[in-house]
Amino acid sequence: MRILVLNGSPRPNGNTAKMTGVFKEAAEQAGHIVDVINVCRLNIKGCIACEYCHGKGNGQCAQKDDMQEIYDKLRETNMLVLASPIYYHGISGQLKCVIDRFYSSLYPVAPNSLQKIAMFLSSGDDNMYEGAKFSYNGDFLGYLGLEDMGIFTNHDRDVFSAIRQMGRNL
Repeated sequence: MRILVLNGSPRPNGNTAKMTGVFKEAAEQAGHIVDVINVCRLNIKGCIACEYCHGKGNGQCAQKDDMQEIYDKLRETNMLVLASPIYYHGISGQLKCVIDRFYSSLYPVAPNSLQKIAMFLSSGDDNMYEGAKFSYNGDFLGYLGLEDMGIFTNHDRDVFSAIRQMGRNL
């Protein structure tokens, strides 16, 4: 299985990166191919709602920036993992720009290869996850109908063991 992890944390050694690392190691040991993209290191602009992608662009975004790297990997991905710290009750702005730009490539339907999704979240407060969960449930589970592989937070009991187990059992 090809897995794309989008890490939305600017902290290279923070909780989000640690969760991502544990998952990558376990999934690769189970024979999967895992690509991790640290979106905070890329130059990705927000969606400008020009609708080029749903007209003349035939699914291609009019903006040409580092999002092209993600689009290329997304076409072959079987599972998507969204990883982010919580900023102001939601995912980081950098990851939000990426998700908004999915409009050209995932809406109205995701590629047939994309079947599963998971989310890794970290926060200093264990009551701050609802905004991120709302988007995950509505956009990826509800609208796109992807299979839910779970939401994991740094406040979950034995979160690294749970992430490791999920990665091994895909």
